[in-house]
Amino acid sequence: MYLEHFGLREQPFGITPDTSFAFSTQSHQEALNTLLVALQYGEGFIKITGEVGTGKTLLCRRLLRSLTDGWVTAYLPNPSLEPETLLLALADELAIEDASDLDQYHLLRRINMALLNMAKSNRRVVLCIDEAQAIPLPTLEVLRLVSNLETEKRKLLQIVLFGQPELDEHLSSPSVRQILQRITFHYRLCGLARSELDHYLAHRLRVAGYRGDPVFSDGAVRMLYKASGGTPRLVNILAHKSLLSVFGEGKHLVKAKHIKKATADTEGARKVRWW
Repeated sequence: MYLEHFGLREQPFGITPDTSFAFSTQSHQEALNTLLVALQYGEGFIKITGEVGTGKTLLCRRLLRSLTDGWVTAYLPNPSLEPETLLLALADELAIEDASDLDQYHLLRRINMALLNMAKSNRRVVLCIDEAQAIPLPTLEVLRLVSNLETEKRKLLQIVLFGQPELDEHLSSPSVRQILQRITFHYRLCGLARSELDHYLAHRLRVAGYRGDPVFSDGAVRMLYKASGGTPRLVNILAHKSLLSVFGEGKHLVKAKHIKKATADTEGARKVRWW
């Protein structure tokens, strides 16, 4: 591996959503601000959509880390569940005991009582659902029923949906049109802007321990943006492969030819012209 070669403590361009490497692009910061403002209003559903690899899961984790005192958070990474199974998963996240033997009606009552008790102690509850485009329609209807739980002042549970653009099509189904009407805030997450890419690369290298001269040449950055379209996951994959290529040559500067080589070996990367 190239870590010692470049003086790194850890891999700088992994594709696992690691909040220690989080870089506040304009799109990500606007999305996070939208979420924090929406949660303060305490009503309805909140929806965040974005293409594959734009950092929805990382944004979700940043949000959960931002909610500290007075908040109870629940997180479902895989919502492709039957209605009762989703309720059981929510009960487990809320630390509700002895829920596995309850039918759906009594399970909803138990969740309602737990949420009421949290509200009485001035704690607010948010449920974050990742990959929300995979939620079956009957399960979405159960989510709507859960979202009905409220006091005279506010909802007992706020629900944030993170999903790919297909989520919009999913929610357009007539059977769940009531949920669409309850989405009070939404944001479409974008990738990196061209002006942000240099800073993004330098930031991740710095967090990983690098302290030397720039690793990516101007030509490499230009080609990296063209090949990735600014999608963070693709940027990371191509940057990682380019560093491996440079390491194999015993050098320290990534050039456009290294990005070109990585692009040819990466599904999903845009094939750019080589001048």
